[in-house]
Amino acid sequence: MLSSMVSRHQTKQKEKKEEIESKRLEAIDCSVDLTANLVNHLNDGVAKTYVNQRRLDSESKQLVQNVTQFSRSVHQWLQLMNAFNKTVKELGDVHNWSQTIEHDMRTVSSALEYTYKTRQSLPPQP
Repeated sequence: MLSSMVSRHQTKQKEKKEEIESKRLEAIDCSVDLTANLVNHLNDGVAKTYVNQRRLDSESKQLVQNVTQFSRSVHQWLQLMNAFNKTVKELGDVHNWSQTIEHDMRTVSSALEYTYKTRQSLPPQP
């Protein structure tokens, strides 16, 4: 009777140990799966962040190239506008010069006309 009780007790202990070991192995497997899933989830986020960062870097380089090209175009336009302004100023100077010449010619013409009319009105001299 005592030996059967000891035998049953040992059998139950052995079963409990096996059950505990089985549950421990199951817990280890679950924790390994959980850790793998967490790491995969974090890696997905890191991978997406890396892809986004690469795309941003690429787009920023393209933007820098576009800004540089735009800056060159603006510089060329400014040069053209400065040349145009210079030409317009020169034309303005020519216009001013022609107006001055025209005014002087009118003055000379008026003086000649006045002189001619004055001579016409004077009696002839012997």
